[in-house]
Amino acid sequence: MVVDQNAALGLIDELRVAVPEEVRAAKRINSEGERIIEKAQEEAERIVAKAQEQAAFLIDERGLTQSADAQSREIVANAHRDADEIRRGADEYAVGVLVGLEGDVVKTLTSIKKGIALLDERRSSLATEETDGDDGGAGERWEDEAAEPSNSPR
Repeated sequence: MVVDQNAALGLIDELRVAVPEEVRAAKRINSEGERIIEKAQEEAERIVAKAQEQAAFLIDERGLTQSADAQSREIVANAHRDADEIRRGADEYAVGVLVGLEGDVVKTLTSIKKGIALLDERRSSLATEETDGDDGGAGERWEDEAAEPSNSPR
């Protein structure tokens, strides 16, 4: 069986370039999602600290212990709701980005599988022609295909 080494190496190089880029993109998206969640947590902690500070001020300045306690609980509850809402938004964003990335990865995988199938088909065709004893110009055709890269999607 004769396989044009340059054409095969070219296809392998294309695959080698496409897959790592998708992996790097996934890592960037994952990192961005984690950063958003950390930012939401920091914001929640800041809001809670502000609520506690405000509650202490009310207690010290006005002596309204019951009112300050109620307001403090309300502020903390609001802070937790805000933090939960921020987390939900960050999660929704991350899921959307990951779903898009998944589509890209699926397309890339499909291209890889088509490339492998094409190479297998060519290899089988060459093997069949070799057993027939007549290459029927297949060697020339293979060289032509290797010399002129195809722009058709795979």
